[in-house]
Amino acid sequence: MPNDVNLTQQLKRYFGFDKFKGDQEAIIRNLLAGNDTFVLMPTGGGKSLCYQLPSLIMEGTAIVISPLIALMKNQVDVINGMSEEEGVAHYLNSSLNKAAIDQVKADIVAGKTKLLYVAPESLNKDDNVEFLKTVKISFYAIDEAHCISEWGHDFRPEYRNIRPTIQKIGNAPVIALTATATDKVRADIKKNLGIVDAKEFKSSFNRPNLYYEVRSKTNEINKQIIKFIKQNAGKSGIVYCLSRKKVEELAADLVANDIKAAAYHAGLESAKRSETQDDFLMERIDIIVATIAFGMGIDKPDVRFVIHYDIPKSLEGYYQETGRAGRDGGEGKCIAFYSYKDLQKLEKFMEGKPVAEQDIGRQLLQETAAYAESSMCRRKMLLHYFGENYPHDNCGNCDNCLHPKTRIEGKDELLIVLNAVAAVKENFRAEYIIDFVKGRPTDDIVSHKHDQLEEFGSGEDINEKLWNPVIRQALIAGYLRKDVENYGLLKLTASGKRFMKKPESFMIVEDTEFNDDYVDDSTEGTGALDPELYAMLKDLRKRMSMKLKVPPYVIFQDPSLEQMATMYPVTLQELQNIQGVGAGKAKRYGKEFCELIQKHCEENEIERPEEIRVKTVAKKSILKVKIIQSIDRKIDFEEIAKAQGLDFDELLTEIEAIVYSGTKLNIDYYIDEVMDEDHIDDIYDYFSESETDDLETAMEELGEDYYEEDIRLVRVKFISEMAN
Repeated sequence: MPNDVNLTQQLKRYFGFDKFKGDQEAIIRNLLAGNDTFVLMPTGGGKSLCYQLPSLIMEGTAIVISPLIALMKNQVDVINGMSEEEGVAHYLNSSLNKAAIDQVKADIVAGKTKLLYVAPESLNKDDNVEFLKTVKISFYAIDEAHCISEWGHDFRPEYRNIRPTIQKIGNAPVIALTATATDKVRADIKKNLGIVDAKEFKSSFNRPNLYYEVRSKTNEINKQIIKFIKQNAGKSGIVYCLSRKKVEELAADLVANDIKAAAYHAGLESAKRSETQDDFLMERIDIIVATIAFGMGIDKPDVRFVIHYDIPKSLEGYYQETGRAGRDGGEGKCIAFYSYKDLQKLEKFMEGKPVAEQDIGRQLLQETAAYAESSMCRRKMLLHYFGENYPHDNCGNCDNCLHPKTRIEGKDELLIVLNAVAAVKENFRAEYIIDFVKGRPTDDIVSHKHDQLEEFGSGEDINEKLWNPVIRQALIAGYLRKDVENYGLLKLTASGKRFMKKPESFMIVEDTEFNDDYVDDSTEGTGALDPELYAMLKDLRKRMSMKLKVPPYVIFQDPSLEQMATMYPVTLQELQNIQGVGAGKAKRYGKEFCELIQKHCEENEIERPEEIRVKTVAKKSILKVKIIQSIDRKIDFEEIAKAQGLDFDELLTEIEAIVYSGTKLNIDYYIDEVMDEDHIDDIYDYFSESETDDLETAMEELGEDYYEEDIRLVRVKFISEMAN
C-alpha cells in the first residue's frame, strides 16, 4: 500500500470521523510503511483505530492478538457493524465450535477477512499455525501488550511465545499497543517481541478530568459505597474487588438496597458474563461489581466513577482500571479504599510463587502503597511512575491537592539519604537505605559490613515516618532515580550530586496516616451504645422466655440485643439487618422488641442513625443456601463439608449460624445415625432447663460421657425446634 494514501478520506469512509486524534495518523503511516511500531496510549485514546484502519486498507489479513474473549466479540461486532459485507472481522478462540471455525477459515481464504482476532493460546495451536502459514498476513497487532511483561499487571506466560509463533507463520510488521507501561515494562515488551528498534509513540498519560481519592478502609466500607452510589444515582460505575466472593457479596448488598447492580468475574458462565456486559452497555444496570476480568476494551464512554474496594496489586492495574472512567472527557471519580492489612494479605498470597516473581510482586505492591499513603499530588505521582513529568505541584483535582497538608523543610533528611546512597555504592533499594539511615543492623546490612560505615545510623534521631516521603519526593524532584534494569536500585542523578555539594531548601509533605481498624467479615458484638435500652431489651426477653417456656437465648442472643441497642430498629424489615436475626425470628419474636425500641426513642427524643436504612445481605448467603439445600436433601454432613471445602467443625459453625438467625433445619436424619438415643434426650433436656446455651457450661454440667460435637449437634436440633 503506497504511503501517500489519503488517510483522512479513509478514516471518514470507514469510521465516519473527520480527523485523527493525537498520534493516530503518524502511527498508521509508520505501519503502512512496513515498520515495527510501539504504541503507548492511555485508555480512551483511540488505540484500536491504529490497527483497525490500516487492516482495512492493506492487502491480506491482519492478526490481532487479544487477551479476552469478551473484548474480541465487542470489537468484531463494531467492525462488522460498520461494513456492508459479512465477515470483514472474525475471531478464533475456544468459544467457537467446529462449524464456526470452518466458516472463519473459509472467509479468510476467500480474502473477505481483513482482521482476525485470536487469543495467544489459539495463535500458538499447531493446526492454526499450519493454516495461517497459507495466508497473506498484512501485520501482527498485539493488543494489551503489557500482558507480555512479568512487570505488567497481568502477566500471561502464553504471551511470551508470540515471537516464536510469528516466525513459524511468517514475518510481517508488528505493532504492540498498551495503555499502561513503565520504562521497565516497555523494554521488556520490545525485547520479547523482537522489535527493539520499533518506533515509539507515547501519548500523555494525564487524564485531567479524572479525580483521584484514597480513603481509609473501615468496617463501614459497604455503607460508604452504598451512600456514594445513592448520591450519584443513575450514573454508571464500576466497583473492583480482588476476590470473587467479595464481588458476589457486595453485588448482593447493592441489589438489596435497590441499586441496579450485577456481579462479574471469571467464575461465572460465559453466557452470564456476556449478558451482564450487555446489560451494562445498554444501561439496564448502572453498576458492575467485578474482579479485574471486567473492562478491558469495554467501550463505554460515560462511566462516571470507578471504586476500588481493595487496593490493586500494582499501579499499572490501578491506572488501567481508573482509566475506564470519563472516557468522553466528562466527570470521572476514582475512589480507592486502602488498608495496610489488605497489603499484608496480598503479600501472603505470593508465598507459594517463585522467589523472583515474589520479589517483583512485592516491589509493585510497595509502589501502590507509596501512592496510597503519600500526601503529594496523586496525578504527579502517577505520571512520574509512567515516566512523565507533570509540571504543576497542585492539580486541583485530587484529594491531596484539594486538601493540601502543610509542607515542612526536608533539606537535612534529603542530604542524609543522598549520602547513604553514595556510601553503599548506589547498589540498594529504598527499604535497605531506610534501615541503613535508621541504624538498624539487619542481617543484610551486617553481611555487607555496612553497619561499620560512618553514615550508618546518621538519621536515627529523626522521625522515622519521614524517610519514605523524602525518598519518594527526591525521586520525583529528580535527585534520585530508580535503575530500570535492576528494578528498584536507587541511583544518584547529576542534580543529586550537585545537591550534596551545595544543599538548598527541599520542602516535603508528610505521608497520610491510615487508621487501620478494618476487619474483614467482622461479626463481633459491638457493645451496646444505649445501656438503658439494652437492660430493657434483656428484661423483655426474660419475660417472653418465661411466658413461652423457652430459654432466653432461644429468642435472641446477647450480641443481637447489643446491636438493637446501638442501631434502634423499629420495623421487622430493619430488625433483619441485626446480626443473628433472620426473617423467621423477626416474624416470631420481633414485634414486641420493635415496639419497645420505638417507644424508647420517642420518650428520649433519640434520632435513629440513618445507616439502619442500608440493608446488608448475610455475608455467607450463598454458602448458607447450599448447606440448607443439602440438609433438605438429607445428605451426610461429612459429604456436605467436603463439597463446600469446610472441615466438620466449620460446617457445624455455619449450621449454628443458620439456626440461630431463625431458619428451621431438620437434622434428625444425621443425629439419629451417629448418636445414641438416650444421649440425645439427655442433652435436649439439659438445654430445655438451662438458662444458657454456652457450650463450656454444657460440657461441665453434662460430664465427660458427652462429646463436644454431640452437644453442638443436639443444641442445633433444640434451637431449631424451640426457637424457629
